Amino acid sequence: MEKLFKLRENGTTVRTEIIAGLTTFMTMAYIIALNPNLLTNFDVGSPLWNGVFLATCIASAIGTICMAFLANKPFAMAPGMGLNSFFAVVAANISAVAGVSYTQGFQAALCIILIEGIVFIVLSVLNVREKIVQAIPLGIRMGVAPAIGLMLLNIGFGSNAGAYSETGGPFYAMRDFFGSMTSALAKETMGSGYATMVLTVVTMFVGLFIIIILDMRRVKGAVLLGMLGASIVNWIGSALFLHVNPFASLKTANFLPPFADMAATTLFKFDFATLFGTGIVTAITLVLTFCMIDMFDTIGTLVGTASRAGMIDMNGEMPNMKEALTSDAIGTIAGSLLGTSTVTTFVESASGVEAGGRTGLTALTTGLLFLACIFIAPVAAVIPAAATSSALIYVGLLMVAGLRNIDFNDLTQLVPVAVMMIAMPISGSIGHAIGLAMIIYTVIQVFTGNARKVSVLTYVISALFLVKFFLVA
Repeated sequence: MEKLFKLRENGTTVRTEIIAGLTTFMTMAYIIALNPNLLTNFDVGSPLWNGVFLATCIASAIGTICMAFLANKPFAMAPGMGLNSFFAVVAANISAVAGVSYTQGFQAALCIILIEGIVFIVLSVLNVREKIVQAIPLGIRMGVAPAIGLMLLNIGFGSNAGAYSETGGPFYAMRDFFGSMTSALAKETMGSGYATMVLTVVTMFVGLFIIIILDMRRVKGAVLLGMLGASIVNWIGSALFLHVNPFASLKTANFLPPFADMAATTLFKFDFATLFGTGIVTAITLVLTFCMIDMFDTIGTLVGTASRAGMIDMNGEMPNMKEALTSDAIGTIAGSLLGTSTVTTFVESASGVEAGGRTGLTALTTGLLFLACIFIAPVAAVIPAAATSSALIYVGLLMVAGLRNIDFNDLTQLVPVAVMMIAMPISGSIGHAIGLAMIIYTVIQVFTGNARKVSVLTYVISALFLVKFFLVA
């Protein structure tokens, strides 16, 4: 392990790295079921759903293990949120335009992901993606981490754990519980889901306080222990107050991987004829759109998480960035071959970093757990979402502290970073928020007589985002 991952050089141990890998996995295990749900419109149990489920587990493992050995970084990968929803919309549109089934539209959309991955491999080998990272102004790069922190806070308090009832849903903690004028109004709005929401709120705050207290006492694995403590509270509360067996799903769970369904629906199932049948311009536009969104989502996650881990040098650059970006591209290609949307570096990797993860051993642990989920996915499913919210909120709070690196007296830093911080949680896209920040930075510099301070590549990137936001149909 020492030879492979240089543990002593990075100030870590095997135990710390494994705990960090488990922590990362627990905070992002939701993707195992959510990704096939989103890509198949919640057609749970269908051959396509089963195929995407396996593709999600295996592609996530491949990308993450590549990150471990190529870049020696503690970052995990999986099909990106936002990108998977966009993929589902594209697949549905292709099927409608071409007059084919959704599965065929899905297989046509996989071609886009394959092309995207190949483009990224070429750009990574030629160091183009690394140069794009360097073209992002230093102030914006320093602001990515706190912006991601706000995004994690928004996910933790907002969209990660929801409740449903006869009155609708999903209902979320910050919007529907704390956002209600009175508890009576919250009860009326959520109906029978109110009790579930109360348990959700209690769970996430119990977990959060456990993490904070243990961390202040310098207890190793505080994040993981906090999530486990929160899970126990949720399981007990579900049984005693909601009269629900939290482990009921294990009784009917199927632990055999549905390889036949994946082979029939997603494995190497590329339908180029249907894709280009929608028009060559449309196909190229879709490829470019996926490339831009994924590229800046990945760059933002890597820079932001590495900044929090102290892996950024004085110039705001991360060592082994080329290898990390190459791993990301390999994960995307693997995802297309197996049958899922773009695989990208996950912002939840920050939870493992906060647990002490500093090397590829953290990523290797997470990747092996994704492989294990081919067989034990039902076990991972019993971890309540509210417990993972505890970790996301805690990590988000710590990442917001990165604001101390911003010069608040310099408007060329303050304005782009402030807009990026609000854009990221609201839009849900790291890439779009960075693009907006770069446009603002460029405009301010040009109209204050500092046009020569802006690099040519920064101008190009800003122009591409303007086209992306206003002209792409």
